[in-house]
Amino acid sequence: MSIFFAKRFLTFIATLIGASMVIFLVMEILPGDPALVILGIDATDEMVAALTRELGLDRPAPVRYWEWVTGLFQGEMGTSYAYKVPVWELVEYSLWITIPLAIMAMFFSIVLALVIGLYAAANHNKIQDVTLMGFSQLGISVPNFWLAILLILYFSIQLNWFPAGGFPGWDEGIFKSLKSLLLPALALATVVGAILARITRSSVLEVFREDYVRTARAKGLSQRATLWGHVLRNALIPVLTVSGIQFATLLTGTVVVENVFHIPGLGSLVLKAINNRDTIVVENVVLLLATMVITVNFVVDILYAVIDPRLKAHDI
Repeated sequence: MSIFFAKRFLTFIATLIGASMVIFLVMEILPGDPALVILGIDATDEMVAALTRELGLDRPAPVRYWEWVTGLFQGEMGTSYAYKVPVWELVEYSLWITIPLAIMAMFFSIVLALVIGLYAAANHNKIQDVTLMGFSQLGISVPNFWLAILLILYFSIQLNWFPAGGFPGWDEGIFKSLKSLLLPALALATVVGAILARITRSSVLEVFREDYVRTARAKGLSQRATLWGHVLRNALIPVLTVSGIQFATLLTGTVVVENVFHIPGLGSLVLKAINNRDTIVVENVVLLLATMVITVNFVVDILYAVIDPRLKAHDI
């Protein structure tokens, strides 16, 4: 297990380094001068040059990349060009909104996937299976921003059950804050839940065809007991893998959904930073999102090796 973990951990570190390089390079080649954006189009060349030196943007790119990365290891993200405050202060506030939103959405996705996928597989080729798979296909096809608008129109405007947007802050109470995140979480969870439901169904049906499952059924074990005792554990391996990948969809989907609901999370922060050409904020937020995705995939690798030791032995 230690060899397997070490190999996965080295891959995790290498992926993080590669992601940081790509993010920095992309921000370097994108058009737009942060100093010019801050000062406005009426600024003189001397003013732009002075601010460029003040921001440290006149130094070579490799030097700035090294200072950025080493600063991250020391817990320093730099100072926002536009807001003149430490980037961490902006990220910390937004992080406490985006993380609960993503966790809520992932929870709803997994619950939706397990309920629909298992029920559809247990009623294979019956009307329940066909109906649920039809709804799941519809869920995959609906863009989350359009679904977010529909949820606002029905639950916020027509029924007045939930707020149409905004975030009151955790100081106003957990219930009130979670209530404001419920509709955005559902908008994010629908597409991912529909995808995972179809994968859960397919995985369960595939395991149902295994010889050991037939043997268990031939010995008189009920379908429910076979499903929970023999099928589910092995069927969860591909579901866990895809769940890690789909978590990236949730995180990137927050960029759009947070702006639809006017929620000041990481998605809204990075969009404003892009508009302001606040590259230091964009680099840190995008790397943070990438780190979350890479970390989830790393944890998923470890989890499905624990679930199925054959994968660990084969990899070693």
